[in-house]
Amino acid sequence: MEKVLTVEKALNNNVVIAKDHVLDEVVLIGKGIGFNRKKGDPIGLNDAEKTFVLSDKKEIEQYQTLIRHQDPELMEFLNDIIFYIESRMDQPLNEHIHVALTDHLSFAIKRAGGNIQFSNPFLFEIESLYAKEFQVAHDIVDKIDEKLGIKFPEGEIGFIALHIHSAITDRQIRDLNKHHELIALMVELIEDNLSVTINKGDVNYNRLLQHLHRAIDRVHQANILGKEQNLKNVLKMTYPTCYNLAWKLVKVMQKQLNKPVDESEVLYLTIHLQRLTNKM
Repeated sequence: MEKVLTVEKALNNNVVIAKDHVLDEVVLIGKGIGFNRKKGDPIGLNDAEKTFVLSDKKEIEQYQTLIRHQDPELMEFLNDIIFYIESRMDQPLNEHIHVALTDHLSFAIKRAGGNIQFSNPFLFEIESLYAKEFQVAHDIVDKIDEKLGIKFPEGEIGFIALHIHSAITDRQIRDLNKHHELIALMVELIEDNLSVTINKGDVNYNRLLQHLHRAIDRVHQANILGKEQNLKNVLKMTYPTCYNLAWKLVKVMQKQLNKPVDESEVLYLTIHLQRLTNKM
């Protein structure tokens, strides 16, 4: 039996917000689905080509504002992009992406039309850490060029990839940016203390990024790797420079994340730093 909802508001001919006693407010998308629809009208869930739920009232208001100020055809295209992302990532996306990425892309399209470009200082790190998201973002930029004839700068691929990663991990963009700033700070500290310059194109740089990324994630999740007292003593005696640098990095993480960092991270950082110095 088809599920029937009640129209709350037709945002345009192709987008309707409907009420459901279980899901609360549901956004229904489909060709002509909003034509002549009035508040209180019944509407079948099967009438929609696509649906999503915005449970946050503020996000519903933001989405309504977005639609009021955008060309309906552009909104339809941007909606298609988000469902394309969900298909490519093969997992559910946080509902927030319907507001955040739609807003970002519509503004980026206007910027590109006005030849205004933003640089992305973490482009290489984003590509390295979120390879699948970066590839999907690259394909989206190609789709925008094909559909609208607008060429985005390379940095835009990184911004879109961040939105995708945010949606699949349920983490805020600002938290991800803080994460990248912390990694950049730690890399700078490593280069200064070891008197080296790490080539961003080098496989060792990619491994370092992955290790620091996982270390920060473990701190957020309060994961402990395990106590290794004997290993600690050996590393401290054998690789004092790397061991002391690892402690500096851990203290930076503690300060920036405002969370305790388990001592075991020092050991794993020491091993990784020693491998890095050997290879360089």
